[in-house]
Amino acid sequence: MNDRQQIILQWVNDKQRISVSELSQICQVSEVTIRHDLNQLEQRHYLRRAHGFAVAIQTDDVDTRMMSNFAQKQKLAKFAASLIHDGETVFFESGSSIALLAQYLADKKNLTVITVSSYVASLLKSMPCDVVLLGGMYQKTSQTVVGPLTRLCLQQMNFSKAFIGIDGFTDTTGFTGRDMLRADVVNTVVAKGAENIVLTDSSKFGQINLNPLGPVSAFSHVITDEALPETFRQQLTNSGIKVSLVG
Repeated sequence: MNDRQQIILQWVNDKQRISVSELSQICQVSEVTIRHDLNQLEQRHYLRRAHGFAVAIQTDDVDTRMMSNFAQKQKLAKFAASLIHDGETVFFESGSSIALLAQYLADKKNLTVITVSSYVASLLKSMPCDVVLLGGMYQKTSQTVVGPLTRLCLQQMNFSKAFIGIDGFTDTTGFTGRDMLRADVVNTVVAKGAENIVLTDSSKFGQINLNPLGPVSAFSHVITDEALPETFRQQLTNSGIKVSLVG
């Protein structure tokens, strides 16, 4: 994927639907060039084409999800990394914002990271920390492990903080996830009783997914961006959850 295609994908994911003519103006190239780029991106299942438009798709591919609100996710990850202290053992789930945490751990000493994500583990290879990659059934698209073996591994592990991604939140449903097996992993983590921290951009709030993550009372902290609607901030605060809005 070239630089222009990365820009195109980020705009598509951010706006969900964008015209070829608008992408042409943004990238300062012809509509013919944009259509060629869109054809390539569609063939690789990064987006889908509609007449005169490019449309975002729901996907578990970490690279694709990371392109949505990328700059904001970097800020969230940097803030989250500031909460990690030398000598800690922490758990990283498989969300795109959490994967970006890896680049902000260079100054941490005697850190151990437990993760279910091979993607996260690969990003940590140049960091001065120990990495424990758990076993289980491998989901190729999300590059994470799930299932009974993963649950068993987690039950044998201890950690002080867990950084968790979500796919949705409403006052009635609480935190939710799209994938049943990954939701099972999150609920196993939450049951450990560590400091459970949600790390996600504000676009997830107001969305409803099938699988509950929780209960809400098991989470102590939500890190998100300043676009979070006040109603959701108040709902989280009323539930006893600390909310950090990162600009």
